[in-house]
Parts: sequence; structure tokens; C-alpha cells
Amino acid sequence: MSSATTPSGTDTAPAAPSPPPRSATSDGAATSDRSTARRGRPRRALDWRLRFAILSLVWGFSFLFIKVGTQGYTPLHVTFGRLAFGSAVLIAVLAAKRERLPRSARTWGHLTVAAFFLNALPFSLFAYAELTIPSTLASICNAGSPLWGMALSLVALSEDRPTRRRVAGLGLGFLGVLTVLGAWQGFSGTDPAGTVMALGASLSYPIGWIYVRRTLAGAKVSHVALSGTQMLLATAQVGLVTVLFTSAPAAYPVIPLLAVVALGALGTGLAFLLQYGLVAEVGPTTAQMVTYFVPVIATTAGVALLGESLSWNTPVGALIVLAGAALTQSRPRRTA
Repeated sequence: MSSATTPSGTDTAPAAPSPPPRSATSDGAATSDRSTARRGRPRRALDWRLRFAILSLVWGFSFLFIKVGTQGYTPLHVTFGRLAFGSAVLIAVLAAKRERLPRSARTWGHLTVAAFFLNALPFSLFAYAELTIPSTLASICNAGSPLWGMALSLVALSEDRPTRRRVAGLGLGFLGVLTVLGAWQGFSGTDPAGTVMALGASLSYPIGWIYVRRTLAGAKVSHVALSGTQMLLATAQVGLVTVLFTSAPAAYPVIPLLAVVALGALGTGLAFLLQYGLVAEVGPTTAQMVTYFVPVIATTAGVALLGESLSWNTPVGALIVLAGAALTQSRPRRTA
């Protein structure tokens, strides 16, 4: 469930900048550039591989947290709590860094749209979907987000030219989705409404990313400030809908409440900070690989801790989906 620039797109925020290009003069110059960059970059308390593993676990367990949260609260309450606790983490970081929220009304307007497609809508859809489908299926639907993104970018982004490899990845990915859903059995055993909502959530992310790419790519505001503002706006959007269409919880069961807190503070707020740091340190290509570990962890957690059933077509289909998603993210090698 991604922050920063990821193919999954969960817990999203404006993309972190890519690292500067390597020097094209010689291999020695490129090595020198990397050494200089490493010397100028502050040392991290935790190695990036450990942070990568933590991020994979946090996002993988997010689908379990959603399932547990909806056992005690309505989907809108779970989504509102998730956004509120995630916002609290990001605002605390902003305060510690003494950074301000954006001042431009235009930026706030664009972030309002981004908050809807990248946070409010997909978070709510996943919460409603997990009322009727396993957390494992929800995580696999989420992993298909790059497939939607590639299909949409061919239409919306003129610079994203299709290649045979990426088109093959798109077809392979959707074949994997059909395998997960058991298309040869007439989709029996799968709740259609819940599955459509989960797939709709995975579609919402690339829509939001294309909008952000077109409107906020050149914004001269820190990514933490943009993401904090976006999260606050999403919290307000879901909060308004929650007040209008639901009542306050009659009780506050502890385990579901802790799941919502973990979902927001860890799976939304902390996860963004972790991936933003990874993108800045090792680049977006390496950082986005976390997406391919999320369904594996989510499936393991769902089966081991929630007792969810797992037929052969689910893991096989998930592997096909991830292979297709990887192909859609591939780029042709540049020649010297």
C-alpha cells in the first residue's frame, strides 16, 4: 500500500525526486560521482535493507489490520481512523522539521483531488471490500495497480509509449487476475461486489498519480508538506461522509481499535516516511520493488493469523500478476 512513487500506489503521496543521473564521461567519473554523493549524504540510523524489510511488513500487514478493524467498526470509521492517525504522524514530522503547509490555493485545490483518488476513495473501497472478501484477495487486487497504471498511461501520458514487453506484461497480469478469481469456475466462491470494489481501489491509484503528475510535478514544496496536506484533506473528506452517513460507534473494542491505530500510524504515516527515505537513498526503481513482497506477506498473515483459506489458484495467480506488473514497469536499456 504505497507512499512515494510505487506501482501499487497504496498510502500514496506526491512522488519523491529521482536521484541525479550518472556522469556519462567515463566509468571512473561515474564511480567518483557515486562516492561523492555517498559522502555528502547523511548516514541513516538503519540500513536501507532493514527499512525495506520493515516497509514490506508494514504494508503486508495493512490488509490484516483492515480486516480486524472492520470486525469492530464500520468501514468508514476504519478509513477515517486510518487517515487521522496517518495525518498525525506526518504533521508531527512537519512540526519537528519546522516546515509549513503549502500556501498556494492552486496547490490545495489539486491536492484535494489527489486526496480523493489516492487516499479517501481507495482506502474506503478496500475497507468495504474486506467485509466480504479475504484480506489475501484484497492484497492481490492491490498488486494489480501497475497494470491499470500502464493501461491508463498509454492514453493519458503521451510520453509513455507502449513496448511489446509492457503490453505483454499487461496481458499476463490480467491473466493472473482471472486465475486468482477462478474464471474457469465461473468466479464461484468469490464475492463479486467485494472483488469489484478492491479492483476499483487499485484503479483509483493510477488515476490519482496521473493527475498528480500533470498538476503537481513542479510544485516547489517539500514532499512531506504535500503529503501531510493531502492526508489532512482526505481525512476531512472521509470525516464529512462519516458524519453524514454513519453514527458514532456504540462501543470501542480494543483489538479492532489497535488495528486501526496501527493501520494509520504505521501502514500510512510511517510507511510514507520509510519509502520517501528509500526513494531518496536508493532510487525509485529499487524502492518500488517492495510492492512485490506485499501480497506474499499479506497472504501469509491472512492464512496464519486469520485462518483464511487458500486454494492453489490464489498463489499461482498472484505470481502471474506480479510477473505481469514487473514487465509493465520495465524500461528498455539505454545504449551508450
